[in-house]
Amino acid sequence: MTAFGEKYGSLLRWFRELGSCAVMFSGGVDSAFLLAAAVEALGEDALAVTGRSALHPAAEFEDATRIARMLGARHVVVETREMEDPAFTANPPERCGLCKAGIARMAWEVARREGVGAVVDGNNADDVGDYRPGMAAARAAGVRSPLLELGFAKAEIRELSRKLGLPDWDKPAAACLASRIPYGEEITAKRLARIERAERALGQMGLGQLRVRDHGSVARIELEPERIDIAADRDRRAAIVEAVVAAGYRYAALDLAGYRIGSLNEELATGGGEE
Repeated sequence: MTAFGEKYGSLLRWFRELGSCAVMFSGGVDSAFLLAAAVEALGEDALAVTGRSALHPAAEFEDATRIARMLGARHVVVETREMEDPAFTANPPERCGLCKAGIARMAWEVARREGVGAVVDGNNADDVGDYRPGMAAARAAGVRSPLLELGFAKAEIRELSRKLGLPDWDKPAAACLASRIPYGEEITAKRLARIERAERALGQMGLGQLRVRDHGSVARIELEPERIDIAADRDRRAAIVEAVVAAGYRYAALDLAGYRIGSLNEELATGGGEE
């Protein structure tokens, strides 16, 4: 048994049996934990591959670079081209599948060039309940998900990350900026940039886990339910409006239902549309 328990030991054994791999590495909690285990098990035979594009905040890329360096991992950065694909920018419900398939192809290209035999990602046991075409696309591309295969849940990953001394074990969940735009509405560089500006400004206010959903001139802000009353305070409310308008929106709306993963997928479940 390892110092972190049999479950972590099973992950190390999984990697050693694999022999070598490229980790699709965003710098988030799951992929950082996965990369740490891969490096511990495989050393130089573990490779981090990070895609960089307008779909991801600059701060996320900086985190990925910092963590890969801290772990001593080989790190390859590829410029992805999702925004050049009209099928993607049209923002259909299968948008994430188109994106993940393209990134998986690039990861495999890097893996073959670098002489490693597998590509893995950080999907875990908590990722199976929502609409996730990206997971199906990854599987179709031959990407494996050891955290899912071995039954690691998000809370378990955070706790083991803390024990491993990973710096961002309690980092809020992140997702591609395009996930803030309702399906069927065009994804543009302008919309992505204003989402990033608004979320960065609100994040600096200490509002915790949040999302800014882009509804044209309206920024619909999702906060954790326990923080909604804090945001509704008069002075804080004024600061939120100022930040959102400065980011490029005309109106700021606070969603009283609070933050929930994939809230724009609710439209798919009901068959309804955004007004």
